[in-house]
Amino acid sequence: MKTNLSFKQINKLAIPALIAGIAEPILSITDTAIIGNLTVNATESLAAVGIVGAFISMLIWVFGQIRSAISSIISQYVGANKLDEVHTLPAQAIAIVVGCSLLVLLVSYPFAEQIFKFYNATGSILEYCISYFEIRIFGFPFSLFVFAIFGTFRGLQNTYYPMVIAIAGALLNIVLDIAFVYGIEGFIPAMNIEGAAYASVLAQIIMAIMAAFLLIKKTSISLKISRILHPEIPRLLNMIGNLFIRTIALNVALYFATSYATNYGKEYIAAYTIGLNLWLLGAFMLDGYSSAGNILAGKFLGAKEYKNLLLLSQKLLKYAIFVSIIITIIGFVFYATIGKIFTKEQLVLDQFYNSFWLVLAMQPLCAITFIYDGMFKGMGEMKYLRNLLIFSTAIIFVPILLVFDWLDYKLIAIWIAYTFWILARGIPLVYSFRKKFVPLAN
Repeated sequence: MKTNLSFKQINKLAIPALIAGIAEPILSITDTAIIGNLTVNATESLAAVGIVGAFISMLIWVFGQIRSAISSIISQYVGANKLDEVHTLPAQAIAIVVGCSLLVLLVSYPFAEQIFKFYNATGSILEYCISYFEIRIFGFPFSLFVFAIFGTFRGLQNTYYPMVIAIAGALLNIVLDIAFVYGIEGFIPAMNIEGAAYASVLAQIIMAIMAAFLLIKKTSISLKISRILHPEIPRLLNMIGNLFIRTIALNVALYFATSYATNYGKEYIAAYTIGLNLWLLGAFMLDGYSSAGNILAGKFLGAKEYKNLLLLSQKLLKYAIFVSIIITIIGFVFYATIGKIFTKEQLVLDQFYNSFWLVLAMQPLCAITFIYDGMFKGMGEMKYLRNLLIFSTAIIFVPILLVFDWLDYKLIAIWIAYTFWILARGIPLVYSFRKKFVPLAN
């Protein structure tokens, strides 16, 4: 059966995926806003949240790639009308990734101090990093569990349930953040930065419970682990392996950026933390259409509907660029107001305002890159994505950061490097996709 590619049908997938996608940055932004408005050591606490957030995001992105791998395989089976052949795959995949996450927790927990010294954290910032991390890391296995189930839902062409789970988790995190960080007189003591960590972990646990319940009750997929290894496990592991290496390269860029911002001073890392969280929010808003591309590209490839694949890329690109322009306009209109939501420290605000315009200006470029990135993941082209990101980070991002850092541009140097990094990832994807599928579609 042919898939309807109308605006309504695409948005039926994209809008719930968009809402689900912004849950993770909302968790981080909530922590950032609430911590940034503490009355004691707000700048140091905000810097610590930014540094730990960068490290935990790295872990989630590295291992959370299972979402794209599962989605790609299941959507291709859906397109080929062979869904019954892949029922046991998700449970085995979830067991593998959760097992890996527990290993990461056991390895990283004892070395928290060494990890954040590596990010140039010292003094009170380092102490806050350690106390925040040693709580927050326990949410990591639950996050990966949720990511894997989200990938299963996406493969089944369902973005509604991930949206419901994500909204519940984000709202719960906000309520718990306020209660735990500031305290409720007579009931809950103010826990400051540690309260934000507890709030995130509890929200992730609730999301994991909801995800398991909805998968079991609303789909034919079981979480019972079969003793017989599914024949797609080797391909899944190959995809995850390529995405693992790719995400390591992505996080090299994030590490360099966070490390340099930390080295510039506490006002700079605090301002960078705000800018990065807002950049990620924009990225995850665009991820709604990227997710639709991921879901439908795999299905069309499985069904060999190349004309629909080409049409999909054109429509998604148009919608995503429109959304990115809206994000940019809103950002510039409320430019002065946005920073004050997160902090009242004038030195932090000065650095934020000095560089935030670059975060906004690159949004349309992000739209192009993220749409094609999502489609390539859906088609299972993980090796190409791996090689492209290694090139973009090693040959583009790092050298440009070093040059503009030498010129003493500080935070602007970081965001210039990010801009060229996005371009270096997007242009080859557009060229490669059109070179392959335009002839097939014709």
